[in-house]
Order: sequence, then C-alpha cells, then structure tokens
Amino acid sequence: MVSLRFPFSFSQPATTRVPSGAFSPANIACSVAVSAAIGAGISAGICLSQNSTSPSLHNALKSLLSNLSHSSPLWGSLSLSEGSGDVVTESKTGFSFPAVLKDSQGLLGIGLRRKAVFGLKNIDVYAFGVYADDSDIKNFLSEKYGTLSTTEVKQKNMTQDLMESDVSVTVRLQIVYGKLSIRSVRNAFEDSVGNRLKKFGGSDNKELLQKFTSQFKDEYKIPRGSIIDLSKEKGYVLRTSIDGKEVGSVQSQLLCRSILDLYIGDEPFDSKAKEDIDLKLASAITK
Repeated sequence: MVSLRFPFSFSQPATTRVPSGAFSPANIACSVAVSAAIGAGISAGICLSQNSTSPSLHNALKSLLSNLSHSSPLWGSLSLSEGSGDVVTESKTGFSFPAVLKDSQGLLGIGLRRKAVFGLKNIDVYAFGVYADDSDIKNFLSEKYGTLSTTEVKQKNMTQDLMESDVSVTVRLQIVYGKLSIRSVRNAFEDSVGNRLKKFGGSDNKELLQKFTSQFKDEYKIPRGSIIDLSKEKGYVLRTSIDGKEVGSVQSQLLCRSILDLYIGDEPFDSKAKEDIDLKLASAITK
C-alpha cells in the first residue's frame, strides 16, 4: 500500500456545496414548466377518462398527451442528463456514483481509499469509481478471449489487459475527508504515481511525473464532495478535471498505466473493488 503524505492541511473546513445556478431564473422557469407539463398531463388524462363519449374532445386531448410524452424537448433533455439514471452507492461513506458516465462508460466497480493517521486510526480519504467504455471493452476482450470457456475467462487477469489497452477508462474520485488540501493530493500522487512510474518505466521519469502533479495547483479547493476525474482517452491521453473543469492533460501510455495500477493493479488501494471489477470484466464476454 502506498502512502498518503501527511500532515494534511486543516485550513479548509468542510463545506456544503450548492450546484452553480441551482436557483437561477432559468432553472426556476424550467421547474415551473415541468410542473405545468405534469399538471397538464394529469388533467388531460382525467378529462380523457371522463369524456370518452365526445370524439372531438377525446382526439384533442389524446394529441396533447402524445405531444407531451414524445415530442417535447423538455422531456428529452431531462432524460439525457447525467445522474438522472441509476446510481451506485459506496456503503461505508454513502457517496453515490452514476451507473453511466459520459454517455458510454459503464461503472465497473467502486472502492474506498483509506489512510492510517500516525498509526492511530484510519480515515476515509476518498471514494472512487472505475468506468470503461462498454462497447470498447466487449470488442477488445471478446477478440482476445472469445473462444475461451467461462471458467478459463475468470482465470485471466483482465484488469492487466485493461491497463495496457487503448480502451477509454475513467477513475472518478469523490473527496470524503473534508480537511484534505490540494497540496496533500499532489504530494500523495508524487509518491504513489512516482513509484509506479519507476516500477513500469525502469528509469527516471521525474519530468513526466511533474507534468502530471503540476496540474494540482494550490489555488484549487477540494472540500468534501469535490470530484476529480482521471480519464484515459484514446491515444493514451490522460485528462484531469476537478469538479467538471479540465485542469490539464498528458499523453503517455506509461502514465496512464501507472494511474490505473493504483486502483486495478496487483497492489490496489481497495482489493475488494479490484475483485469486483475483475468479475464485471469477465461477465462482459460470458453473457
């Protein structure tokens, strides 16, 4: 288990964040429109059932209901918004992860990064979820293991294949420890990712490490609930964002593999999460 450097900065108290624009006129208007649409649909349904003997009224109301349920842009935008679908909750922290990210990346597993403080107690640092593109996974793994039996597939180290492949993968971190500073995150990655770069690179990769860790600048605040996305994109580009804002990108297969190794490698932060991801990958080609 790699270390998370301490002491943490305690200058940032935990805060409750309200999404930007939650009470803007546009959002209020949207809520009113939704309520009006629902009310219209209910009223129309009642009238439809009570006036079935009037053909003209029946047809007019039927048309209204059809337009509301099928052609309204409002309903379409609501159904496609991220987070409107299923979520999976990390049981120890209560933090939830959407089942689908970026429209095509399915959740493979969730886990928890914990750290012992001065040997006295463990603290929950952040919860994490690992996502990968569904179609890419199926195509990649089926091509490699499609002829094997279910038993043989489960014996393969598919997370190793995922780390080395050019499949799009995102690791989403949700900050649990409210007094964690961005400096602590930067220092922790310097240790953990630095060790992996040496492990896989076999040489000094200080410049590559610095390109990655320099993205976590001191001005960024990460109170409890903040989200950090580490996304491996096609062409082995690692893109980093904090609360939805991109803070940098680095193209390096070695760096992408080193990052993923923290979560699905031989010595992951959460071994149970890695086991779950192995099973999910195996099921992708044995269904």
